[in-house]
Amino acid sequence: MNFNLFLNAVSTISVLDLPSVSSHVKMAPLERIESLENRHDFSDSARKAAVMMLFYPKGDVAHLVLIVRNSYPGVHSSQIAFPGGKVEETDLDLQETALRETFEEIGIPSDTINVIRSFSSIYIPPSNFLVYPFMGVSTSELKFVLQEEEVAGIIEMPVSLLLDDSIIAHKILDTSYAKEMTVPVFQIQEHAIWGATAMMLSELKDVLKMVL
Repeated sequence: MNFNLFLNAVSTISVLDLPSVSSHVKMAPLERIESLENRHDFSDSARKAAVMMLFYPKGDVAHLVLIVRNSYPGVHSSQIAFPGGKVEETDLDLQETALRETFEEIGIPSDTINVIRSFSSIYIPPSNFLVYPFMGVSTSELKFVLQEEEVAGIIEMPVSLLLDDSIIAHKILDTSYAKEMTVPVFQIQEHAIWGATAMMLSELKDVLKMVL
């Protein structure tokens, strides 16, 4: 998809009603659906984090960046995610958290990102985080500088691929909930995107389809 056409279309996203849970459940493992529907039961005690869903041009084509997390002892080891992380005491608000973490993890300065809007938060039971996604746009091509301690690589995903229903599949994975569980995924070449990132991508995809 041409980046300028994409940019013109997404200018209206800030006033749209978000589909929230109705989008999240499309890509949620069965064991997660109850926690999505009863998020208020967990949000008071949850730790807070924020992520950036960052769009940018590569050539003339609109892309979305995702990161591959490093292997480490923890529930999100080696998973595909958006750049982001937990709230720090010095952050003024959740948007600043998302911008700060994006700079720290992939080297994109905050002043090059135009934040379009926040999206629906999502609770992650295994890590007890309530995650707040933000949609941002950079109008120039990006040069990524990876935080090697946390980021193993990046995935540059064309917007047209995100909108393609053929990349949705089901895969048997070992999760924090169960062994050999069938979960819905976005399959991007060798990468299976599932869990909270897939649920956030699902809402993003549904919103983009309203305007593109």
